[in-house]
Amino acid sequence: MANKNLTKAKQAKKDEFYTQWVDIEKEVNAYIEFNKNVFNGKTLLLPADDPFESNFFKFFATHFNDYGLKKLIATSYDPSPIVNTQLELSLFADTNQTREIEQGENHRISKAYRIELTDVSDFDSDGRINIEDVEAKLLSEKRKLDLGKKSDILAYLTGDKNPDVKHRFSAGDFRSKEVTRLRDEADVVITNPPFSLFREFLTWVEPDIRLFSIIGNVNSITYKSVFPLIQDNEIWLGESIHSGDREFKVPDTYPLDATGTRVDDKGNRFIRVKGVRWFTNINHGRRHQPLALMTMADNIKFSKHKEVQGHEYSRYDNYDAIEIPYTDAIPSDFNGIMGVPITFLDKYNPDQFEILGSTQRGTHDRVPDTKKYDDYWEMKQNGELTGSSGGKTNENANLCQNDGKKNYFVNKSGRIVQSAYQRIFIRRKCS
Repeated sequence: MANKNLTKAKQAKKDEFYTQWVDIEKEVNAYIEFNKNVFNGKTLLLPADDPFESNFFKFFATHFNDYGLKKLIATSYDPSPIVNTQLELSLFADTNQTREIEQGENHRISKAYRIELTDVSDFDSDGRINIEDVEAKLLSEKRKLDLGKKSDILAYLTGDKNPDVKHRFSAGDFRSKEVTRLRDEADVVITNPPFSLFREFLTWVEPDIRLFSIIGNVNSITYKSVFPLIQDNEIWLGESIHSGDREFKVPDTYPLDATGTRVDDKGNRFIRVKGVRWFTNINHGRRHQPLALMTMADNIKFSKHKEVQGHEYSRYDNYDAIEIPYTDAIPSDFNGIMGVPITFLDKYNPDQFEILGSTQRGTHDRVPDTKKYDDYWEMKQNGELTGSSGGKTNENANLCQNDGKKNYFVNKSGRIVQSAYQRIFIRRKCS
């Protein structure tokens, strides 16, 4: 589950979280280790708030030659609070004299632009090829623009005419016609999109046409527009983030009023966000590693989980499947349908299991629910009614139990059921 930082971000649409270099490096290394030529000869698009603020651009510009990229395209976004303001490698800095280009009270340049690199060479003639060479090249291209000349590498984005944030979009918005045309040119798209626009961005990427890797919240798995893609093995979770939280840089305007925040000695602001994952269709080795599992009898005898050790596996009241509360409690000798936590996908091997559906409504045709609870009502543990009917738990994975913790549902005969958390239905493939 996402933490309070992510919830607040979604509510306020302040979800501009800037990914750390180390997290990008770990994930991309997994792709390279599985297929060293995965990016060779390809055009890579990085839609971002600012290419030089974005570690995505810095990373792939640095490794342009290592990966054999054909072209690297990066875009900035006009309304971004950081565009052209916090750049150590300032594309718009005047290197000959101190100069501010004023726009409003905060002296910001808010023009969105695109960068298209087809070559990274020793532009500064220091005998090395690195990110400083890219900066030198871009600064020379910027001077061309200043003189009214055309640049094949650098250009301003104009956005759609009369943007209304519904059908027409601001300069640099991934939904704008300009950036969409760049997407059409790309073989690969990699970025950290706004969490509030995750579903829309995933659709925009067109996973059936091009490779992609993006960061999102783990609960995105349950979206009706996302889960069928996972079920059909069209997309999957990345290799490098399995649990815990990750630190992201945020704009200066982002409130640091929750736990897990900090400001470094340069004034950069950071928050930690739980429940993030890479979503991708780029292959990596971890998804082909089989899970090491115990038999059902051994799980009951030796499991480290108190809910499993010494207990028979429970069957759902409304599905022909058994409850698996932890991924490592999947029995190796059970061939029927099992309901597992959504975090099972961190270790999912499509050669070992098949995904049949989930308890999200409209996503379990292959595992139909067998019972409704409209004549039940919801109770708190103290015996108070919540005011909700049992229809609230229809299609959830329900167990005949009361664990003494969560709310439960009861009918007039006193029959009690309780919902498990979101579950994915799987079945072991025959060897």
